Amino acid sequence: MNKKIDKRSVKKGLLPYLFLIIMMLGVFYVFNVLNHDIHELSYNEFMSNLDKGNVTELQLVARGSGYIYQATGKLSGYKENESFDSLLPLSDEVIKKIIKSSDEQEFKLNVKPDPESSSLLLILVNVLPFVIFILVAFWFFSRQMAGNRSSLDFGKSRARLSTDDNKVTFKDVAGLKEEKEEVSELIDFLKNPKKFQKLGARIPKGVLLMGPPGTGKTLLAKAVAGEANVPFYFISGSDFVELFVGVGASRVRDMFQQAKRNAPCLIFIDEIGAVGRQRGTGLGGGHDEREQTLNQLLTEMDGFGANEGIIIIAATNRPDVLDPALLRPGRFDRQVTVNLPDVRGREEILEVHAKNKILGDGITLKNLAKRTPGFSGADLENLLNEAALLAVRRDKNEITMSEIDEATDRVLMGPAKVSHKYSENDRKLVAYHEAGHAVIGLKLRSASDVQKVTIIPRGSAGGYNMMVPSEEKLCSTKTDLLEEITGLLGGRTAEEITFGEITTGAHNDFEKATKIARAMVTEYGMSDLGPLQFEQQSGSVFLGRDYNKPQHFSNEVANEIDMEMRKIIDECHKKATEIIKKNKDLLKLIADALLEYETLTKEQIDYLVENGKMPEEDENNLESLSITKLKELAKAKGIKNYSKMSKAELLAELDK
Repeated sequence: MNKKIDKRSVKKGLLPYLFLIIMMLGVFYVFNVLNHDIHELSYNEFMSNLDKGNVTELQLVARGSGYIYQATGKLSGYKENESFDSLLPLSDEVIKKIIKSSDEQEFKLNVKPDPESSSLLLILVNVLPFVIFILVAFWFFSRQMAGNRSSLDFGKSRARLSTDDNKVTFKDVAGLKEEKEEVSELIDFLKNPKKFQKLGARIPKGVLLMGPPGTGKTLLAKAVAGEANVPFYFISGSDFVELFVGVGASRVRDMFQQAKRNAPCLIFIDEIGAVGRQRGTGLGGGHDEREQTLNQLLTEMDGFGANEGIIIIAATNRPDVLDPALLRPGRFDRQVTVNLPDVRGREEILEVHAKNKILGDGITLKNLAKRTPGFSGADLENLLNEAALLAVRRDKNEITMSEIDEATDRVLMGPAKVSHKYSENDRKLVAYHEAGHAVIGLKLRSASDVQKVTIIPRGSAGGYNMMVPSEEKLCSTKTDLLEEITGLLGGRTAEEITFGEITTGAHNDFEKATKIARAMVTEYGMSDLGPLQFEQQSGSVFLGRDYNKPQHFSNEVANEIDMEMRKIIDECHKKATEIIKKNKDLLKLIADALLEYETLTKEQIDYLVENGKMPEEDENNLESLSITKLKELAKAKGIKNYSKMSKAELLAELDK
């Protein structure tokens, strides 16, 4: 085993034993070290030293009845650290003599009463230290035993019972109308099973929620817990798998035993792919612990034992890696795909997350939903949260469209790199590159609408062009894909025509264009090779997506695929060149506006195309002003070094 040792737990386990060793050494020191130099004196020896004046320190403590005293002290004839301790019979005459000698010889004398005369003092002196020692030792050992007992519970289920705290209901789940209907049927069965049993219907034993990350699978399961008036257990797939073989299977058995005691009930397993992967795959064989856990889960869900009243809901974003036995009827009977929301679903999701946000008058959630195709529910929630954070940072009382635009850019591309200084030549190259994308988008409106163009660098891009489909489609036509490739090649084409030079700025455009062209040839059958599929979007479960990818065609066909891809790219590049050359004036117009304003919105682009100039500037909206106008305002306010500032830096200074 290669299990790492936790140093902190080792120290914690050794602490009680270390304490006992210190206590024993302390007792040994008290009874041995402190007493090894103590001498016993007889009565005659004591009186002889008293007469000779050798006593330098003396303490007398009465012991019991009579004239018995415990005499302790030091003599001048002994070593410095040596002392004497004796029980001596001392009469009143001897006591008087000792007191007289103390006055004459001036040695220290202390006389105390009998401690045994006080029961409380007797307990404190003789009993209490041993009681404290026993209690402390018992406390340390009890903690150690409790730790050992908890370590034996590793085979117990880690499933936790949901409470009513932060209750989520179906009202909090937007954009998943059909999915909610599927899972609400489970709640109806738990509340009124006779309605289903009357017609001989059997409720599904398991429901598998599949879909991309962030689409609301876990939220939907939480809503089921909030709507159901039955016990709801939730656990992650990784909570089953441990280092030791058999622990996961034991936890599965214990989880179902708890569920049977509380039936009817629901069990939610999040990220079931951690325990439900296909068996017998991978280079190194199987994973014994995971496979035994999966085998036990399969047996409990649909084996010889009856699990009436137990319904399992699981979530995963990798259904392709799950074992086929887990997906068969009788186990996960129903598989619900939770896809990315459409425009209506996005609007409903935005309404849910905008309840506690203060939005400006110019913001409508319907328009915002149209501008965010491909966003998941988590992306939309993050979008509004980022916009709220920006509004607070800018000391605004409400969220405006400016914060929405900036938040959208942040979600898609990351924060703006305003501190990076680019030369005028680089800015001009980026401006014409992005203007090339915009011109293609404007002239091929059947593909996409240009929503925003900017030359402000974000992430690894020097600028970007935001285009959204004019209408959301279930399927893409060959014309749509060709126009999309043409739009991707517009930036490089604009560079070639304007500067007679090419740069590395189009590498991401080429990556996307090549991927689309290859998919058209090998998957969609959109080439002269005919309606044949040569490749599939799949890979080995454990070996990686692209490792050991099977090739179901000959080398001659591979060459034909390359030729067809080149043909598609060349045709699109030729079309892009024709459009750019035909619209050189529009290209220059947009590029010059980008150099002056850095960012153009859809409204500004439409006005620019229609009127050949930018709309009139509103000094109340600083972000819509050009760099030249901002520098004039900065000069009027006496801001230093305004001529070397970027637009973002000028806005920051003017907002102060």
